[in-house]
Amino acid sequence: MYRVLSWIQGVLIPLLGPPGLFAIAFLDSSFLTLPEINDVMVVSAALKDPATGWMAVALTTLGSTAGGSLLWLLGRRGGEALLERRFGPERTARTRAAYRRFGILALAIPALLPPPMPFKIFVLASGVFGFPFARFAVTLLLARGARYSFWAVMGMAYGDEALGILRAVDRWTAARLPLLLGVAATLALLVGLALVRRRRAGADVGGVS
Repeated sequence: MYRVLSWIQGVLIPLLGPPGLFAIAFLDSSFLTLPEINDVMVVSAALKDPATGWMAVALTTLGSTAGGSLLWLLGRRGGEALLERRFGPERTARTRAAYRRFGILALAIPALLPPPMPFKIFVLASGVFGFPFARFAVTLLLARGARYSFWAVMGMAYGDEALGILRAVDRWTAARLPLLLGVAATLALLVGLALVRRRRAGADVGGVS
């Protein structure tokens, strides 16, 4: 796998230039599945030319959001039957429960975490379950932008060593994915409870005045 990524880093990115970052991120978030490729592209672009590293972040983030938006549209039109055909009834039911329980965080957390965290099922489900497109797009822009900005900074700071750090992080995540999901779910629940309490407090204050 990393031979392919090295080829992408050394040959494909210089050949395609900035538009290639957008195109690959679009394809990865829509029709294809290319694990880690966007992170590698951002690290590679940032360490090669730190002055233009943020352009790589912007193009990769926009490409990923555009690809995800296409899946949102397909989910919106195809409905739950499409989701079940693609991922099966059990995973669809679990995804529906995640959206009902965590709302926007059910999309934001997978967008932030590296592979092998499932991502496309939550993107497609956003359209299936009627998640508003504006909130969907903003969530992806913020979550993906934060993730790629982090790896751009790593590339600028550590150079080629950043790719080794990326591999180590991905291996660590893969080995502890259930634990990470449990922690993320707990944090999401706490954030949701805090928001509910804040709204209730605001409503009480409004009622008193």
